[in-house]
Amino acid sequence: MAPRRSKAQKSALDELPADFEGNVVDIDVTREMEDSFLEYSYSVIYSRALPDARDGLKPVQRRILYMMDEMGLRPDRGHVKSARVVGEVMGKLHPHGDSAIYDAMVRMALPFAQRMPLVDGHGNFGSLDDGPAASRYTEARLAPAALQLTADLGEDVVDFVPNYDNQFMQPSVLPAAYPNLLVNGTTGIAVGMATNMAPHNLREAVAGARHLLEHPEASLEDVMKHIPGPDLPSGGQIVGLDGIRDAYRTGRGSFKTRAAVSIEQVTPRKQGIVVTELPYMVGPEKVIDRIKSAVQSKKLTGISDVVDLTDRTKGLNLVIEIKNGFNPQAVLAALYKHTPLEESFGINNVALVDGRPQTLGLLEMLRVYNQHRLTVVRRRTAHRLGKRRDRLHLVEGLLIAIVDIDEVIQIIRSSDQTAEARERLMTIFDLTQLQADHILELRLRQLTKFSRIELEREREELEREIAELEAILASEDRLREVVSGELAAVAELLGDDRRTRLLEADEAPALLAAPAAKAAAGPALEIADDPCWVFLSSTGRMARTNDRTPLAEPGRRLKHDALRSVVATSARGEIGALTSSGRMIRVPVMDLPALSSYDGAPRLEEGTAAKDFLSLAKGERLIGLAALNEVVAMGTRQGVVKRLNGDHPLNRDDWEVISLKDGDEVVGMGPAPDSAQLVFITAQAKLLTFSAELVRAQGRTAAGVAGIKLADDDSVVFFGPVASQDPDARVVTYARSSEALPKMGGYSVKVTPLSEYPSKGRATAGVRCQRLLSGETGLVLAWAGHGPAKAVSAAGVARSLPTEFGRRDGSGVGVEQLPDAIGPAWSPVSSAASAAEGADGDAESEEQA
Repeated sequence: MAPRRSKAQKSALDELPADFEGNVVDIDVTREMEDSFLEYSYSVIYSRALPDARDGLKPVQRRILYMMDEMGLRPDRGHVKSARVVGEVMGKLHPHGDSAIYDAMVRMALPFAQRMPLVDGHGNFGSLDDGPAASRYTEARLAPAALQLTADLGEDVVDFVPNYDNQFMQPSVLPAAYPNLLVNGTTGIAVGMATNMAPHNLREAVAGARHLLEHPEASLEDVMKHIPGPDLPSGGQIVGLDGIRDAYRTGRGSFKTRAAVSIEQVTPRKQGIVVTELPYMVGPEKVIDRIKSAVQSKKLTGISDVVDLTDRTKGLNLVIEIKNGFNPQAVLAALYKHTPLEESFGINNVALVDGRPQTLGLLEMLRVYNQHRLTVVRRRTAHRLGKRRDRLHLVEGLLIAIVDIDEVIQIIRSSDQTAEARERLMTIFDLTQLQADHILELRLRQLTKFSRIELEREREELEREIAELEAILASEDRLREVVSGELAAVAELLGDDRRTRLLEADEAPALLAAPAAKAAAGPALEIADDPCWVFLSSTGRMARTNDRTPLAEPGRRLKHDALRSVVATSARGEIGALTSSGRMIRVPVMDLPALSSYDGAPRLEEGTAAKDFLSLAKGERLIGLAALNEVVAMGTRQGVVKRLNGDHPLNRDDWEVISLKDGDEVVGMGPAPDSAQLVFITAQAKLLTFSAELVRAQGRTAAGVAGIKLADDDSVVFFGPVASQDPDARVVTYARSSEALPKMGGYSVKVTPLSEYPSKGRATAGVRCQRLLSGETGLVLAWAGHGPAKAVSAAGVARSLPTEFGRRDGSGVGVEQLPDAIGPAWSPVSSAASAAEGADGDAESEEQA
């Protein structure tokens, strides 16, 4: 039974003429699919996805730049709507969708995608984490670098081909005054092949091209002296150059890019990894998301927070905070392994050469570009030579006419028609038709004597230029010199410094050279609970060490290295910080910044200011540090003494350790075993020393006991424990005259052995330690302890005090004024520091001050 036909088929058959004969062509489906797919593949490869090796542009990019140049969108003119550019390109040159054209234009405007942006965008062109605004909202014009690609287009330097509908002409390639394929790189996916080229520095690329122009047989190693490796727009680091050498040799290779990071003290209590440059085409939001995912999946530990502080002023600033107790270097190695802070870039240098895709090494790319540039300059020279010869021909005709201008005018006036005048001029003066036509178009103002001088000068200039252009065309070496000079001028105009740092694998830090290694092979992730020192400088800086190397005598004294407190503890322990208001603050040792180097002589310029690390009330000062479980003695301004028995709460960060009366404050503290001597020194030069056994250790809620009996107008200026029967223990007192003018001297210092002062009972008035001279109102600085004393300014500069011994009840030795005013900003070096420093270092201190 015959198949049933639809209504549409019936009507179509009914409309056919009676004599119609059908002709069915049998086509092999396999052959048809192959042919169609090959045509499609060729179209994608040649017309869409792959760049031309000469100008480094895909067709859509070339058409955008050419159309913007035709529209006059130069850098010195205003921006226009991007939609207008897209419309012009799509309507005249590019038969594809507007989104493809706009995406290509946006990429050419992104400074993080292009090493030398070719489009100057105005508006939201997007970021690595966000797309651009629609074309109707943004504006664009050509960037200065694009002008060097389109320069000299009107001088017959390249071939023009018809557009898709044969109504307009477009350049088949741009002149490209610099090797854009190397400078900006490219990426594209075609059918069966892809390209991925890394950006390079303009100056380096030009230097390599010029070297190859001068030395056509140069080796790859010679050229790589000028082009050592890619230069990514985002900066960062490239680690391991073997892959780059392979890519330059064969056209294929890969290398690792890393973010530029530094480990800093981001808060007084925390260290952090600060990221200022990311790998190529990696955005901060992508990094943050990967870090959060890795932390949630337990692949990363030791990270407490990630903060993006990026702004337009400072640029990229990504702060990764590290938990206390974790090694920042080990955390960074894990970040390189599990996040885009380290990425691989695969080089696949596929480009079109004579219309065919080829994989090019560095030498091949430069040779193709150089040959293109030589062709461009040769064609431009020939074009300019023809233009100047034509102009010289006309100028010579004008000079002939001006010599006999009266006869020329008579011939023209007596001729009935222009053709007759042209023929007579050509016959009488032996002129060509072009010369005769040009004479007929002369204006009367060109017949002056001055015009003849101008024409003769122009003829000389044209003859000189023609000779120069002919010399260029006649000599291949001269042509190469011109191309090389123009490349150098472009590099001088547009070039900038390298952004990406190149590192051989063995130059990278050993810790980071193999971040994928197991944790056992690298540094420990968590910091061990090793013994360490905690220091407090006389200027209020705090820091810890990574070990407990014995304190040694320092060499040249640096700022902030005079110590007020030294506590032996461990990296994961806790210590207490006593303030002037009688408050003890718990301090986790792990929160303190670790000194980068420590050889027994601490350098506390790397420390953190205590006022930034601890929460101190207004007017509250840090007095000293102590271990929480040791007996500590403290003395107050009103003469109260207390020994704390080591009692402290386990669930509080700060607590009161002495109940102070109104107007009283703590002036000194220190470890005080029963064998120690406690020393009070008052403003009226009274000194009292007694055994610590006389003060019973009390709990933290006690108010202490009477230490020294004070006169009505007296107060304590120093309190501290000193090792009993220490032969090197000394007392330093420092007085100032009230009659002395500021910065005019009037100071006296007295240094005596502590052993000269008899031990008295607690709550007595003590003995006189310095006889005050006329005009001296009292002591402004006093100290008792081991070794020679130093006075330290608020800026951290240490100044040695006199070392002569004086009589116990005698007056001080006159000295010049120390820098700035004597007052609370000054404090002497503690006994712990003096014991560590020894008796030397005075000359260095004087020089430093």
